[in-house]
Amino acid sequence: MRVWLGLVCGLASCLTLSPVDRALQLSRQERRSEAEEILRTELREHPDDVPARKLLVRFLGFDGDLDAARAQVTELRARVPRGDPTPEIELGHAYELAHRFDEALAQYDEAAAIAPDSFLGPLEGGMRCARWDEAEQAQPRLVEAIKRGSRTAETYHALGVIRLRLRDVDGAEQAYRDGLAADPSHDENVIGLATVAILRDDARGALSAYDTLVKKHPAYAAGHLGRAWALAKLGRKAEASAALDRAETLGAPKANVEKQRAALAELR
Repeated sequence: MRVWLGLVCGLASCLTLSPVDRALQLSRQERRSEAEEILRTELREHPDDVPARKLLVRFLGFDGDLDAARAQVTELRARVPRGDPTPEIELGHAYELAHRFDEALAQYDEAAAIAPDSFLGPLEGGMRCARWDEAEQAQPRLVEAIKRGSRTAETYHALGVIRLRLRDVDGAEQAYRDGLAADPSHDENVIGLATVAILRDDARGALSAYDTLVKKHPAYAAGHLGRAWALAKLGRKAEASAALDRAETLGAPKANVEKQRAALAELR
């Protein structure tokens, strides 16, 4: 009886999922053809279901069926307000999933042009370039996204990473600080400031950043390793040695620990 009731409850739960959620569930099970059929059925019955159409565009891009993806985007354009960048962005996602990256970037730039007040187009383009280490192309798009209103910790962090790749250390620091102003809990921007400090050989700045990280995450091995480097630079050998011991206990890479121990042993 319990097994039967469990099956009934599980079936009821499945039936209450939206078509998009059911499609995503099937996709995670690598049953994408079934997922796509659920979305097609939903769109035949409810052609204005924008989330379902957007997901189908992405599935089709992953399949490499770009003609079908473009056809769905044409339908999508007819169902969103004029000047909405969503169709161009979704087609960009389809191109990206099909590994046609230049065409994806062109779609994101088209989205930026169609909706000059929206940050979505430049943000997608900037993030795409950042993912593929195209720093010179990523920076102006991310700056434009921020200018248009994407002032999130994630956007600032991406800009900081890109600026470091372009050897703009001051600009990277400003991006990381802006990111922390947007969200003080965003650890990646603290890590960014630690990286900036190390590049400047600024032991005090690095120690401040790593202290912040290990206070929040006591088991963060890389944080203790960073503290050890900074403490050694400041001549605080006993504290540096203790930080190395802690890093090693937490599983920091053995080669890194040994390298720092050797450097610490040479300090007078």
